[in-house]
Amino acid sequence: MLSAVFALTLLALTFGLLLGFASVQFRVEGDPLADRLDAVLPQTQCGQCGFPGCRPYAEAMARGEADFNRCPPGGQAGIEALAAVLGVEPKPLDPENGVEQAAMIAIVDENVCIGCTLCLQACPVDAILGSAKHMHTVISQECTGCGLCVAPCPVDCITLQPVPATLATWKWPSPLISANAQQEPARAAA
Repeated sequence: MLSAVFALTLLALTFGLLLGFASVQFRVEGDPLADRLDAVLPQTQCGQCGFPGCRPYAEAMARGEADFNRCPPGGQAGIEALAAVLGVEPKPLDPENGVEQAAMIAIVDENVCIGCTLCLQACPVDAILGSAKHMHTVISQECTGCGLCVAPCPVDCITLQPVPATLATWKWPSPLISANAQQEPARAAA
């Protein structure tokens, strides 16, 4: 009995040492530049940049295989932040990838939903709750507003709506936009 315990203890120590040695020798380190770029991206996982998610896009930028101005959800502010991380001059959003728009959220018309689950399969962040042949709903705190759930819906019960302004999301209006808005009524009156 004692020899069996001793043998198992010796085996456990041997395998523990081998695993410890392997973890030091074969460590796969992440790319710190890709980590910093990924932290700046909006994490919508929408694919508008041409990559299946924000992390693959960040890794492609870190390797120099993708330009930093391909993220419509991040907008111009996101492009400027990515340019700062990369140490380059900012440039405008590439129009081939989409246009910058206000933050959106998906809304399911629960009276029309047939429970087909196509939206569940399309959502990259699992923000839709429901099951087959039952009504679905969107978890608003999880929804990134990417819009990937809208097209697969066979009954068109999903729409994108602007995120309602709250104290946490409200921003001061841009002085440039406010000045242009004040000039428009003056031009119309003239």
